[in-house]
Amino acid sequence: MDINELLRGISCSCGKHHTCAIKQVWIGDGAIAHLTDLTSEYKKILIVADENTYRAAGEETERYLSDKDVTRLIFHGDTVLVPNEAAIAATEAALGSSELIIGIGSGVIQDLCKYVSHFSHVPYFVIATAPSMDGYASSGAAMITDGMKVTYSAGVPEAILADTNVLRAAPLEMIKAGYGDIIGKYSALNDWRLGHIVNGEYFCDYIYTLTYDMVKKVLPLAKKLLARDKESVKTLMEALIFVGIAMSFAGNSRPASGSEHHLSHFFEITGIIDKEDYFPHGIDVVYSTAITCKIREIIANSTFPKEQFTMDEQTYAKEMTRVYKSVADGCMQLQKKLGTYSACRTDIYLAKEEEIKAVLRDAPTSHEILDILGDIGLDINEFYSMYSESKLSDAIRYAKDLKDRYTVLWMYYDMFGTKEI
Repeated sequence: MDINELLRGISCSCGKHHTCAIKQVWIGDGAIAHLTDLTSEYKKILIVADENTYRAAGEETERYLSDKDVTRLIFHGDTVLVPNEAAIAATEAALGSSELIIGIGSGVIQDLCKYVSHFSHVPYFVIATAPSMDGYASSGAAMITDGMKVTYSAGVPEAILADTNVLRAAPLEMIKAGYGDIIGKYSALNDWRLGHIVNGEYFCDYIYTLTYDMVKKVLPLAKKLLARDKESVKTLMEALIFVGIAMSFAGNSRPASGSEHHLSHFFEITGIIDKEDYFPHGIDVVYSTAITCKIREIIANSTFPKEQFTMDEQTYAKEMTRVYKSVADGCMQLQKKLGTYSACRTDIYLAKEEEIKAVLRDAPTSHEILDILGDIGLDINEFYSMYSESKLSDAIRYAKDLKDRYTVLWMYYDMFGTKEI
């Protein structure tokens, strides 16, 4: 399937007409050269990058902007860029009267440009520098505001340009992260089906199949990706873009983000709060997928309890404050607004026990995910070395509180409370 053909939209059997506002996507050798035609109507352009991503594709980008009035915002490359209020303010200040933003980079740079583009009503392009995540084509901008990880609905870029020579030269860890982000869809898609059964959430077979096909396409490429094989890197990048389009079709990140992303966000947020290290997003996602698949196995092999676990509000608030510190109240207020804490789901679980178990068993086993980790050169023991047993335990219990989304983490908590996996 051709990406640009898919962008034209599709009338779906789910009753919706799926659309994505991206105008063009180019992936291949020399893709950045398309900037000449794509920027013909713009005179003043802001380039946003960090020192590493500018080194990877900055000069090549500017080669096709020689007749433009270009402003550069280059963030330091020796520290992790956090997409917070300070980064937003710096980008808005640099924007001035620019008519177009070009983000050179991957996850954080693109989220930052997407966010500022949306709220300033200035279009933006993507120059991808690594096949590291699926957010290039999605409408969500994952930001950290008021200390919390918040995904804003912020539109999509007008164009995405990805030179395969730039992509394959990216740090190997980022290629592994992109592979991990795709493998994490096993978990996300299973959570989507679960949310449909338990909460009656919108579900689309077409979007589900589109995303699942990308997983199947990328799964056997691990060894070739480790060798930086050009065609395999291109295939990975295409899959990441397709998944981003699938999210745009769905109107949210449901097809691509579930319990595995909640755990990943937990490690990132608490890492920032506690000034502790954490893995790149996609690597955390695939490690966390092994954990969420283990949780599915436990639930599927258990007799569903007839009463839902509850913790008294005072104790819960104390635990949340211990874990999340200054952002604890924001998390709890989000869940109270959604009514998640007060909802009783036991009757639904019991009424649909066999259907739920069938869905949970349809996900890969945790051992199968561990084998996939090995194929891409990742060792689960590194995950356990990075995060203590107590931190992982907290993640399983409280990562669910970060987002407005039902996943298997809620089901495990409802059934087993603080029981260790």
